[in-house]
Amino acid sequence: MSEARINRISNELGTGGPIVSGITTFSGLNYFVPPKGTTAERPSNCPSGSIRFNTDSAHLEYFDGLQWLEMEAFNVEIGISTAAAPASAGTGHRGLFAGGQGNTPALGTVVNIIEYVTISSLGNSIDFGDLQSGHNEFTPMGCSSSTRGIFSGGGNPVRSNVIDFVTFSSTGDAQDFGDLTVARSEFVAFSSATRGIAAGGSPGPSVTNVIDYITIASTGNAQDFGDVTSTAKEQLSGSCSSTRGVFGGGSNGVSAVNVIEYITISTQGNSVNFGTLSTQKGQMGSCSNSTRAIFAGGSSLTNVIEFLTIATTGNTQDFGDLTLDRTNATGAFSSPTRGVFGGGVNPGPGRINIIDYITIASTGNAQDFGDLTGAGGVRAYMGGTSNGHGGL
Repeated sequence: MSEARINRISNELGTGGPIVSGITTFSGLNYFVPPKGTTAERPSNCPSGSIRFNTDSAHLEYFDGLQWLEMEAFNVEIGISTAAAPASAGTGHRGLFAGGQGNTPALGTVVNIIEYVTISSLGNSIDFGDLQSGHNEFTPMGCSSSTRGIFSGGGNPVRSNVIDFVTFSSTGDAQDFGDLTVARSEFVAFSSATRGIAAGGSPGPSVTNVIDYITIASTGNAQDFGDVTSTAKEQLSGSCSSTRGVFGGGSNGVSAVNVIEYITISTQGNSVNFGTLSTQKGQMGSCSNSTRAIFAGGSSLTNVIEFLTIATTGNTQDFGDLTLDRTNATGAFSSPTRGVFGGGVNPGPGRINIIDYITIASTGNAQDFGDLTGAGGVRAYMGGTSNGHGGL
């Protein structure tokens, strides 16, 4: 048996180097180069904690014992990314509005734009980039981790199964993530820090009870999670804590419903009854912090805001009112303290550009935040998400 004994390996200045017995450390002055390769070249027989550089995604990734996952850089204090954006100056969590329909022509023109605001400030939205061209513009649903925003489904006009992703800390166009198991629009999406969920929706012309999930830090197609148990539904709304997703309302394809259901995000299985909304309605804006979920507006053309406590079960309670009655998939997102609702439809002015906000921990009426600005401003059927919602 051969044996090599090395007392010391030094760097170029003689001030440090690896210890090759016991706990190994590295103290080089510049960098080290990990193994690298494409996604297709990922090894599957390596130990948990293995690290490599993915040359396709240009990200470091690690093996958790079952799959390769991207390493996430966590920073909630993003602030503005363009010097010419004083309306949203300041630091804090970032919220994204994506896609939607404008006012012209009569049935609405779809847009693929993504805009952002800094949730802790007030002001008008700022251009972020675009969704993938030809996909997702009409009712794309949003969820996210602390670093990556996901928008999926929608239609233009055919229902889409496309999943896009963006990185919150930068601006730019969305990139391809993978596909939903069923092409559809008007479903509900929410997420923990690691897993995104899509439930229900309309493949057109029918409705579905399918629940999908994805692992946000990686890319790839969605997988089956379970089913919505009350009935197949579209136009649902919902949000989450870090462990539980709650969704309610919508339409069974014939009439609006008021049922609220929940799932445990880290598991797989069918949804369970939670309680009811105050009335039958769909197409609400919804967001949450870690304890409280908010539902606002809806297809009954209302300004009502309702809330529930996610960790319990039961019916919603009154929170306050939006600044204007609205329906048609108001885009919504949140930080740990503030909920934001943008766009929608009011029969008076038609599609609107109004952005409202509330303080989630209290109750009371919404206040003006600012206006949507892109593609004429006025829009409905948007998706929304943030890097500070209740699932993180």
